[in-house]
Amino acid sequence: MIVNQNIKVIVSDLDGTLLNSNHTISDKTISVFQKLHLHNYLIIVATGRHHLDAMPILDSLGFPVYLVSSNGARIHSPDKKLLYSFDIKSEHIQSVLSIDIDPDITTVLFKEDIWFTNKYNKKLNDFQPEIMYRPELVNFNELEDYAGIKLLFTHDNHSKLLAVRDQILEKHEGLFNHAFSLPFCLEFMDKSVDKSVAIAKILELENFSFQETLVFGDGYNDENMLQEAGIGVLMENAPQSLKELLPQLEITTTNETDGVANYIINKIINSKLELQQ
Repeated sequence: MIVNQNIKVIVSDLDGTLLNSNHTISDKTISVFQKLHLHNYLIIVATGRHHLDAMPILDSLGFPVYLVSSNGARIHSPDKKLLYSFDIKSEHIQSVLSIDIDPDITTVLFKEDIWFTNKYNKKLNDFQPEIMYRPELVNFNELEDYAGIKLLFTHDNHSKLLAVRDQILEKHEGLFNHAFSLPFCLEFMDKSVDKSVAIAKILELENFSFQETLVFGDGYNDENMLQEAGIGVLMENAPQSLKELLPQLEITTTNETDGVANYIINKIINSKLELQQ
């Protein structure tokens, strides 16, 4: 059964969506996406990860895809050429980092080829099966150039991150776009940066519209692209608060049980591609 014959573009988040708990794409999911590619579906991956971090993971698909990274601050073509970039101004980041932030929180500044951090964080490092994008311990008070792609704050206590968010927004109204990509990851980008904005640029380039997209996501940084999609699908493992915010969306099974692949097989193109479960 083909639920929507107008779907020409598949868009997916990575962590909590396309990736399992080992931060890899399962063989089943790879097989499904390879068949999508053979049948000329446009594939876009939209992630909060840095492009150097995401690219080795996407190589496992076995074919080139568009990559939206750092929540929309970078767009790379299927042949890995940089199509779009937008950084946060140095003075804006410096102003944020001058705030008295809880020292228990790990602070990360994404630069082009490296990420600066105030402390080693095993949980963050474990997100990279291959370390292509390396951390460097720094004293943020001693940097000369603060310009960067994205600011990230992480802590297992979600309430501490909420407090940091409120501190930053109180003093920097209108400067940033922010989102929780995961409950323990708070991310700040320039106000113009969003996954949906970057996806729209790709769709225009490829002569498609959002109405022709099927979009999968699990985090608040996916909210706008899910809202814009022809079909938006939340993962079962998405926060309950996000499910309540987007009650109109369908829900598929978890990232641990190949929720993206299962939805594609069962509801979108099962008969058309004759996929086997």
